[in-house]
Amino acid sequence: MALTFPGQGAQHPGMGRAWVAGAGWALAERAAEITGRDVVDLLLHADETHLRRTDNSQLATFTLEMVIFQELSEVLPTAVHPLVCAGHSLGEYSALVAAGILSFDDGVRLVAARGAAMRAACAAEPGTMAVILGPAVEDVEEAAASVRAEGGRVWVANLNSPQQSVLSGAEDDLARCCGLLGKAKIVSIPVGGAFHTPLMTPAAESFRQVLGTVEFRPGHAPVVANVDARPHQGGEEWPALLERQLASPVRWTESVRTMADDLSCDTFVEVGPGRTLSGLAKRISPQVDRLTVNDPERLPALAQTTTRDAA
Repeated sequence: MALTFPGQGAQHPGMGRAWVAGAGWALAERAAEITGRDVVDLLLHADETHLRRTDNSQLATFTLEMVIFQELSEVLPTAVHPLVCAGHSLGEYSALVAAGILSFDDGVRLVAARGAAMRAACAAEPGTMAVILGPAVEDVEEAAASVRAEGGRVWVANLNSPQQSVLSGAEDDLARCCGLLGKAKIVSIPVGGAFHTPLMTPAAESFRQVLGTVEFRPGHAPVVANVDARPHQGGEEWPALLERQLASPVRWTESVRTMADDLSCDTFVEVGPGRTLSGLAKRISPQVDRLTVNDPERLPALAQTTTRDAA
């Protein structure tokens, strides 16, 4: 079994309401104590605009994923000791907690600091992002390189599947790059920053200090890192990997293949709001079984099956 955790963008207003009655909800209250932020309000009452703000969406999404993971662990004991974990961008922090490499408290501290650092970087150097559907990743990378060769600032930030990538960079340069992609379907992402590009280097530099204040433990399972799509378990590796992640592309296609092919995972369990990662896994490695845990009503069924529930 591989546990996967979605990242920023999976959030939606009221996403915590279905989970209030469970024992795992105490983690939302704990996150509020640690950060001094009204995390409960973010999960229950924040509107779309407020929840979209980088620091809010990251803190809310991470906390909800940990609430859901706690509930899942009660009904599916194998989730406590998965073969491997992985998370998309922000979701990597949830994966590290699930793998025992980070404590929940340290995970909350890092996510809050990461969101604040990224928000500051966005204010200093605005940017935007867009999903590119259709062209091969190599063609998107070639278009971005041609714009950069003329002084532009645009990069491929996410390699999500063989036919889905994400461009990130300065707004005008990104628009020029999209113009080179012919009939590709382009979906704008409503963010104010160029995440996972060199424009996030100031955020990575400030975040480095916070990474040095928490404990990274050996853990009980490896986590496949976004930056190199390889499994890492030793705690000493993770500060550098997480610092690099802010300004490096998310290699999700390779990460899924590492889990499915190299590590022989045959069941992927997506823990968190939405089902984006299950959809990507279907395109990348259709042979794996896919389970989604985004509603407490799914928990009884999950308690009875750990193999087949095709998404």
